[in-house]
Parts: sequence; structure tokens; C-alpha cells
Amino acid sequence: MARQCDLTGKKANNAFSISHSHRRTKRLQHANLQSKRIWWSEGGRWVKLRLSAKAIKTLNSRGLQAMAKEAGINLNHY
Repeated sequence: MARQCDLTGKKANNAFSISHSHRRTKRLQHANLQSKRIWWSEGGRWVKLRLSAKAIKTLNSRGLQAMAKEAGINLNHY
């Protein structure tokens, strides 16, 4: 399973770690992913998703069904 948000598609970003002497080494900035059980009222059941913190905040205002439709996700498979 990829480290990626199920609804928004957020994933790791390439970046540099910069030391005190200003040497640069490559590193990854991972998305803040959380495993979350969310009540899907249209389906009448719980759905377990791996979401970024930003997606969890957006879910509260827009709703699960609307975000899943926009992302092109069939919630019956989760």
C-alpha cells in the first residue's frame, strides 16, 4: 500500500536536508497520514480510509460522498 491519501492523492515530496555546513542530502517529506473509520451514511456502514490531516478537515465541511465522487473512488471497495 502506497503512502498516499485515499481521497486527495497527497504523497511524499522530495526535499533536501541541509546541515550546518550547508551540505545537502536528499530526503522525503511525507504527508501526515492517519487511518480513520468514517461513517458513510449513503452506504449505511463504516469505511476505513487512509487520509491526510487536511482531508480529514475538509471531510467535515464537504462530506464523504462528495469528496469520493470528485476523487473517482467507489466506496463499496473500502
